[in-house]
Amino acid sequence: MSQSDLLTEWDQGQRQIMQVVDNVERVIIGKRKTIQLSLVALLCGGHVLLEDVPGVGKTMLVKAIAKSLDLDFRRIQFTPDLLPSDVTGVSVYNQKTMEFEFRPGPIMAHVVLADEINRTSPKTQAALLEALEEGSITVDGTTIPIEPPFFVMATQNPIEYEGTYPLPEAQLDRFLLQLQLGYPDASQEAEMLERIKERHPIETIETVMSRETLLSLQKAVRQVYVHPDIIRYIVDIVAATRSAPGIYLGASPRGSIALFRTAQALAFIRGRSYVVPDDVKELVPCTLKHRMMLTSEARLSGLTIDRVLRDILHRIPVPVLPEEGRRSP
Repeated sequence: MSQSDLLTEWDQGQRQIMQVVDNVERVIIGKRKTIQLSLVALLCGGHVLLEDVPGVGKTMLVKAIAKSLDLDFRRIQFTPDLLPSDVTGVSVYNQKTMEFEFRPGPIMAHVVLADEINRTSPKTQAALLEALEEGSITVDGTTIPIEPPFFVMATQNPIEYEGTYPLPEAQLDRFLLQLQLGYPDASQEAEMLERIKERHPIETIETVMSRETLLSLQKAVRQVYVHPDIIRYIVDIVAATRSAPGIYLGASPRGSIALFRTAQALAFIRGRSYVVPDDVKELVPCTLKHRMMLTSEARLSGLTIDRVLRDILHRIPVPVLPEEGRRSP
């Protein structure tokens, strides 16, 4: 395929992604940036941890994305008594065939809403680890792949809420992005009430992209050019999180990969075939914050991870790209 054909295909893909964004925004009003970042994770083949209070539209966001892409959707409501087999599935003995048959759990879908993931026990939370990282599950010693695309959006209540189990660091690290929706402002909430007057907007959502197109775009995103100076910028930022004052645990190399991949996807969504420093700077909070831990003394002193990341971005020189840094693929 020639460069002109590739650029034409990319341009068509970018327009289709923006159609998905517009489609979802009919349901989730005024949260365009969060919608775009959710699609960034989807294009990267990653997963999203959505932390917010109940009732701000987390479930509707996931449903709208699934309907826009015509993907299988399943919901797992995490509760204290949920078992790992309730997530992955179970082998059942069939008396007619005299063999065990696998009955898949809700994790075996294209789009999965793991609702209130921090309401369940750590043992059940751990059942997601393999699926999130490997795209497969293991039941009774047999590894079963999950058909791509595979996208998990897990919601959690703020950890100060009663009856929650903090997610272990190993599981937090499996999420590509951590996002928040937040409350709508007065005008957005009024518009929401107008739209649901007769029926919920989710009922009117139509498919605007096929599964095959999404899989093709996931491959195209990996062709977005990243200049070596940008790569070094990413590495310097992540390395700084490991030595910053007040930090007990910095971002792992998985954080560098997350920042690299999401920068490619964000550039693609914004119609570019190359990454610029602003892509990286914008993605630093949502890719690295949940991979870091403060020391006890830092928390008591009022230091926050957001402030640490702002200081790091202010301190590390931003690369100035030469002309070849903005080249076409």
